[in-house]
Amino acid sequence: MTEDPFVAHRSLLFTVAYEMLGSAADAEDVVQESWLRWADVDRSQVRDPRAYLVRTVTRQALNRLRTLSRRREEYVGEWLPEPLLTSPDVAEDIELAESVSIAMLTVLETLGPTERAVFVLREVFDLPYGEIAEAIGKSAATVRQIARRAREHVAARRPRMRVSRSEQQAVVERFLAALRTGRVRELMEIMAPDVVMIADGGGVVAAARAPIHGVEEVAKLLARANQVVAAFETTPVWLNGAPAGRLAFDGEPSAVSLLVENGRIARIYVVRNPRKLTRLDVPAELAR
Repeated sequence: MTEDPFVAHRSLLFTVAYEMLGSAADAEDVVQESWLRWADVDRSQVRDPRAYLVRTVTRQALNRLRTLSRRREEYVGEWLPEPLLTSPDVAEDIELAESVSIAMLTVLETLGPTERAVFVLREVFDLPYGEIAEAIGKSAATVRQIARRAREHVAARRPRMRVSRSEQQAVVERFLAALRTGRVRELMEIMAPDVVMIADGGGVVAAARAPIHGVEEVAKLLARANQVVAAFETTPVWLNGAPAGRLAFDGEPSAVSLLVENGRIARIYVVRNPRKLTRLDVPAELAR
C-alpha cells in the first residue's frame, strides 16, 4: 500500500500555507480543511496529486488571508508573523530559509492577498504560471503581471544582502550576551545606527506599540530588560531557518529574530504575544 499523497506532501502544504498566512495556527487549520476536501476526491481523476493539493491549499489560504487582513487592521500594536522553531537543516536550503524568515514574512505582509499568493507560489515554490492561474482563478497572462508587480514590490523592501550562517550566529550570540549583562555600550556596538526594533504584544502583554528607531533608543530600552524583572533568561535557538533567541521575563516567553546587514543588526523583531509562542518546543517540518 503506497503512502497517501496528502501525507507525503503535508510538510510542503503546511509551508505553502504558512508563507501565505504568517501564522502557524492558521496554516494548520488550512491544511486540515484541505485534508477534508482531499478525503472526498476521486483519486483516479487526479493526474498530479502534488499540484492538486497545492492548488487546494492555496485556495483555502487565500480565503483565510482575506479574513485575516480585516482582523489585522484591528490588531493592537504591531503585527509580526508567528515564529517557528526549526532545525538547523532548514538553513541548508538558502531560498527556503530566506522565504520563511521573519524579515521576509514581514515584507510579504505588505502585499495584497492575491499578490502574496502569486509571489509565494512562483518565487518560492517555482510553480508554472498556468498552475498558479488555476489555483487563484485568473488567467496566466494576469498572473504574470501580478508576479512582476509583486517581485518589484518585494525587491524594494526585502533585506539588502544575505549573511552567512556563521556570521548570523556570531551576531546573535553577542546580542544575547549583551542582553544578559544589560550593557548599553555593547548593545550599541552590534547594532546599526538606524536600527529598528518592532515588538508584538498583541495587547496581551507589555510591548512597544510602535517601532523604536535609532541605536541609542533601542539600546537603552533593551538594556533595561534584565533590570525590571526578577528573572531574565536568554537561550539561543533556531527560528524560521536562522539563529535567533528565546527570552524569558519572569517566566514569560518571548522570541527575538534579528536581521543582520554588514555585520550589524538592522532590524530586531520581538514576539511577546503568548498566542504566537506555541511553536517553540518542537521543530516545524518545512519543505519546498
